[in-house]
Amino acid sequence: MAAIDLPRPDFMDTEDTRMFENMVERFLDDHAGPEALSRWREQGFVEQDTWRKAGEAGILGATIPEAYGGSGLDFRYDAIVMEQQGRKNALNFAYSLHTTVVAPYIYHYATPEQCRAWLPGACTGDTLLAVAMTEPGAGSDLQGMRTTARRDGDDYVINGQKTFISNGHGCSLVVLAAKTDASAGAKGISLFAVEVDKVEGFERGRLLDKLGQEGRDTAELFFNDMRVPAANLLGGVEGQGFRMLMEQLPKERLVIAWQAMGMMEAALEVTVEHCKSRKMFSGTLFDQQNTKFKLAECKTRATVAKAFLYNCTERLLAGQLDAATASMAKLYVTEAQAFVVDECLQLFGGYGYMLEYPIAEMYKDARAFRIYGGASEIMKLLIARSI
Repeated sequence: MAAIDLPRPDFMDTEDTRMFENMVERFLDDHAGPEALSRWREQGFVEQDTWRKAGEAGILGATIPEAYGGSGLDFRYDAIVMEQQGRKNALNFAYSLHTTVVAPYIYHYATPEQCRAWLPGACTGDTLLAVAMTEPGAGSDLQGMRTTARRDGDDYVINGQKTFISNGHGCSLVVLAAKTDASAGAKGISLFAVEVDKVEGFERGRLLDKLGQEGRDTAELFFNDMRVPAANLLGGVEGQGFRMLMEQLPKERLVIAWQAMGMMEAALEVTVEHCKSRKMFSGTLFDQQNTKFKLAECKTRATVAKAFLYNCTERLLAGQLDAATASMAKLYVTEAQAFVVDECLQLFGGYGYMLEYPIAEMYKDARAFRIYGGASEIMKLLIARSI
């Protein structure tokens, strides 16, 4: 029995979604098993071959429009992939960043010609996508970014650097935020699609050594008089970048919440199994009242989180998910994730501190969820504005 027995709502439970879920589960079993997960963590990235296999399976292009090589499905299918990844401890494979976060910037704001040039490769896994916003001195405060883009004839000359960039090690196309007017605040930010193999002045930094999520490559990027064609300015008009970022952030925050939800379920399932099999005194660890109370609280928080996620997903599909509600989803689910994973590790005792047990890896991996995509403190500020 699953640790959470909340039935799926009808809009998430169709013949098509069940077939897709079975396909995703088979793919992860075949290509993201324990050996692959260990290899990714050790080397610091997921091989391009795995991305291509995901493309062959129809996973990468699931929610990219059919006109650009995808299947044209909706966010329900993204949620299914992320939930399955979380439950199989395979979130180091940054599917959601590639397909659900970065690709929409392209198909919403690039020209149809650019979409036809860039997105089919993203669907096959030949093109790996990344988004570059964060800088050493500008994380939550995007207006503080110092990367600049200066128009020079038919090009923009870009100078600056970005850090903590997921897929930064292997990306071939980066959606880059830069200041086209340093005096205009948020209205001076623009987005560019950078084909990194076709420009000079682009440099990848080292793979960053992280506390968790070691298999998800994270790197620094440097731009030294990098010339990007003016036609690669997303939207074709300067100063629209901040608006574009704000339009896409509610979905990005729901993406993070779904990933956290999958991990929460996995943590509960392995912990319940451990507690029922671990001999203690005259019975099992599960027989202890404290254990039952701890698991009851964890199950309650996880169930409430998932019920809210279903509601937010339905709102997103209807075009009604506002920024404050998306912020609530990220805040509540990632904070619940942290609580549940921590409590579960405690129930493993000393074994929970050993990295050969998935709960230890989950504990490390979970910590960043309350930081990226908007820290919990930023989520509270955004929610407070709606009161």
